[in-house]
Amino acid sequence: MAETALIFPIPEAEPYVRDLRDRYDPAAADGVPAHITVLYPFIPFEDLSNDVLRRVELIAAKTESFDFRISSTARFPDTFYLQPDPRERFINLTLRIVTEFPAYPPYAGRFDAIVPHLTVAYGAEENLLEAERQFRSAHPALDFRCRCDSLALIEKSSGRWLSNRVFRLGKQWI
Repeated sequence: MAETALIFPIPEAEPYVRDLRDRYDPAAADGVPAHITVLYPFIPFEDLSNDVLRRVELIAAKTESFDFRISSTARFPDTFYLQPDPRERFINLTLRIVTEFPAYPPYAGRFDAIVPHLTVAYGAEENLLEAERQFRSAHPALDFRCRCDSLALIEKSSGRWLSNRVFRLGKQWI
């Protein structure tokens, strides 16, 4: 079955992370833009229906767009990432979508907490250390503002991740 995910694309982050993501994040090579994941995995592509899309559209329509900033980095054991601030709006939207689609918990229920993040590098420790060193060298005073105004449904039915639908926050999907 083909995978899907709901993400917040973060185009403002591309100048900061593109080169490192191209080298150290396999999702970037598969077509995923710089983003913060809202829900992965989501409903398999073959099972998406107009009803599912309408339900996601209604959640997005009831969610106001918002501003946030990125000024810090952090690590999971296998990931170097950027942290959005504040995090609560991302967490709240994930919880609303999971409430609507309870069969699809974030990351298939592998983690206890929802931690919004923008992956810069994923994989082996030596790659994470090198990516972090390069990032910190290039961006010693990390602090940029972003606007979250759309939610994207991406799918991997062709072997690469592609945008399937964009849901404007507070508006109808396009």
